Amino acid sequence: MLKTIRNAWRVEEIRQKIIFTFFIILLYRLGNAVPVPWVDTALLQDYFRSLQNTILGLYNVMSGSAFSQATIFALSIQPYINASIIIQLLCVAIPALERMSKDEGEEGRKKIASITRYATVGIALLQGFAYFILIRNNNLLVSDAPTIWAGIVIVMTFTAGSALLMWLGEQITEFGIGNGISIILFVSIVSRIPNTVASVISRLIEDPALWWLYLLFLIGSLAIIVLIVIVNDSERRIPVQYAKRVVGRKVYGGQASHLPIKVNMAGVLPVIFAQSIASIPGTFTAFVSEWQDSWFARITATTSPLYAICYFLLILFFSYFYSTIQFNPVEVSNNIKKNGGYIPGFRPGKPTADFIDKVLKKVTLFGAIYLAIIAVTPVVLSACSETVRNAGVSFGGTSLIIVVGVAIETVKALEAQIMMRHYKGFLE
Repeated sequence: MLKTIRNAWRVEEIRQKIIFTFFIILLYRLGNAVPVPWVDTALLQDYFRSLQNTILGLYNVMSGSAFSQATIFALSIQPYINASIIIQLLCVAIPALERMSKDEGEEGRKKIASITRYATVGIALLQGFAYFILIRNNNLLVSDAPTIWAGIVIVMTFTAGSALLMWLGEQITEFGIGNGISIILFVSIVSRIPNTVASVISRLIEDPALWWLYLLFLIGSLAIIVLIVIVNDSERRIPVQYAKRVVGRKVYGGQASHLPIKVNMAGVLPVIFAQSIASIPGTFTAFVSEWQDSWFARITATTSPLYAICYFLLILFFSYFYSTIQFNPVEVSNNIKKNGGYIPGFRPGKPTADFIDKVLKKVTLFGAIYLAIIAVTPVVLSACSETVRNAGVSFGGTSLIIVVGVAIETVKALEAQIMMRHYKGFLE
């Protein structure tokens, strides 16, 4: 990775893209430090300390702690991610959108992107309004805040910040090193590391006997990173043979290829969906003071066995759901048949589609279990040990999967640009 970055820095064109990307990141971090008006940020942060294990706690992690400080980028890129997922699902359910995305080429993709932007603004308005209601109902506004005007300004600021962040991500994709939205999410998560390190140092000063626990955290994190790197590029390759065709005096085809099926096709989306849904009961109990010490709060807490089981099963479900809507074995089988190809040992058509579907289910099961183990292991450790819960380390598999995945994608993008630059120089 370091060698790739060093080689990329030597190329002037790529160096300018890297500098531009860092400039956008700097703007994002500055926006994360500017709070919206009329919000008592001190009281807000105290309030969020009791919501770390809820959906709002997950939003706070994804926003780099901006959500708990009510900054102009408090909503982060969550509205854009939600809009992208919704439009992606609608492209499968609505034939008109499916035709637009598949048959209209680049023009269709531009229309889908435009629809996603409008959906992002709509979702940001809803989330910004809900956040303002949360702030108002918990008396987190300053005493002299005008209720109606404050609400309008706060909601519109949150919405504008989310739209601006979406635009900044698109600028990184177009003029920077690529993967703009992913890089912003990467920066949001990584920005919490200094606070975590400071918390660890202060706890070690208070209790030096905890050094072995933090050492286990470090070893476990490194092991998970290695596993993520291995599985991220793992794929099941189905051999495909193409028949020979004689056109005039030339012979076409006859070559052997393969159909790759990635082990972790869904990425981190199943974990995010599962964590959001599994945290809903705990979020309700956090909002209702009468329920906070009840039996319902105990069985829905993130340290309860019921939460771990539901979390595990939801990850499996969403992994299969995402792979089903993203990979259509019948369509793939028809495309292979149209191009004169076949899978050795299987007749074209339905037998080929059934075989691909069988392989897809097996590969998806392995990828789903891999995601579930990484995500649920920290939950189980926290449930089994009070020392782990009080360690002050945010040991989350979701964040590691996102950070490592984005880092790998960024390095690959840099390598591709370096290779293109070398080929360009060779041709000249």
